[in-house]
Amino acid sequence: MIYIILGTIAILLLFLIMSYNNLIKNKNMVAEGWSSIDVQLKKRSNLIPNILSSVKGYMSHEKNLLGEITELRSQSVAANNVIDQGKAESSLSGSLMSLFAVAENYPELKANENFLDLQKQLQEIEDDIQMARRYYNGTVRNNNVLVESFPTNLVANAFSFEKADFFEIEDQKVRDLPKVEF
Repeated sequence: MIYIILGTIAILLLFLIMSYNNLIKNKNMVAEGWSSIDVQLKKRSNLIPNILSSVKGYMSHEKNLLGEITELRSQSVAANNVIDQGKAESSLSGSLMSLFAVAENYPELKANENFLDLQKQLQEIEDDIQMARRYYNGTVRNNNVLVESFPTNLVANAFSFEKADFFEIEDQKVRDLPKVEF
């Protein structure tokens, strides 16, 4: 009888340890995923002043758009949580897309090698942001499933593990698919 009680206690203790370690692993993977996004967002943020300075001379009539991008960049840098960062980045992405759409009206700018190089760099960074965002959201999904699923939710609640926020596109203009006409 004593062996059954000791065996049950050992199994429960083993479950507790394994669940706790799994929750820690997922929490750290979420932090790693966010770190990857943060690095890419900083790269993009550092590239924006170069883009703005290269277009400033050509786009004298677009001062409002350039000012908006500068303001949105500041908001993005100042964001201190995933939800605020997602909102700021969505707006910034939309404004950058508008900038490049407006740039189509300036043939001299479209032919400028520096601008084309910056545009290419920004596209590469945007691709890297998308990859980092997919990884981060996958780790958030795994973490949230573990935090909410029985019986690991008992361990998660006991040790104050929380669900993480997804990094989502908030701006509907950015979310909508472009319309292709034939």
